[in-house]
Amino acid sequence: MKSIFGLSENMVAALSYLLGPISGLFVLVAERENKFVRFHALQSTMWFLFMWIVFWVVGIVTGLPLIGFLLWILTRPVIWVWWLFFGASKLVLMIQAALGHQFKLPFVGDVAWNQIHK
Repeated sequence: MKSIFGLSENMVAALSYLLGPISGLFVLVAERENKFVRFHALQSTMWFLFMWIVFWVVGIVTGLPLIGFLLWILTRPVIWVWWLFFGASKLVLMIQAALGHQFKLPFVGDVAWNQIHK
């Protein structure tokens, strides 16, 4: 099935993960009919917005004087693992969407599914 962009729905769903919440929101607004594409676009928007917020909060906290430096030292390994998880989740989600799977993340996927299938 084609999407509004003239591409296959699988390709548009996969591309909605490319730039995280930016591409997800763009696809969500542009694609009004295809529920498969809209599900992946909403899941992308919600998941990667959550990931970005975590990055920002950690960045703000580790930027505080004195205690921030100690937290920065302690959180470096965690941040590297978080970045690895961020990249791996993007890759897995793009592949699943490209293959045509309705792959749902825990919690975020359920919320996205319920919103799209109201």
